[in-house]
Amino acid sequence: MLMRVDHGSSTPLGEQIAASVRGAFMRGEIAAGDRLPSARALAESIDVNLHTVLRAYAVLRDEGLIDLRRGRGAVIRADTNSAHAGLTEAARAFVAEARRLGLDTDQMIDMIKEISKK
Repeated sequence: MLMRVDHGSSTPLGEQIAASVRGAFMRGEIAAGDRLPSARALAESIDVNLHTVLRAYAVLRDEGLIDLRRGRGAVIRADTNSAHAGLTEAARAFVAEARRLGLDTDQMIDMIKEISKK
């Protein structure tokens, strides 16, 4: 899996790393059971701080996409599906765009509720 980040982007590096892993999973470049690069190796290869990679991996763990085990590293969970990962990515994009437009959380929730009624 080739991973790139844009150091000049306004999107935090950790978010870019997590999005890159989600995207690779959705495209089938990585699959359940595949190991991700060690945090240290990835940090060195894309020239970011180790803790930035660890935060990205923690986000992916919290989303249920990966398991993190000391000594074993980060592994794509067997019970994960690409549709869920895609939906998570779409939700992140929605929230980012809504915030850019000045909407707060309550306004986003109201918008989703209104749309879901249709």
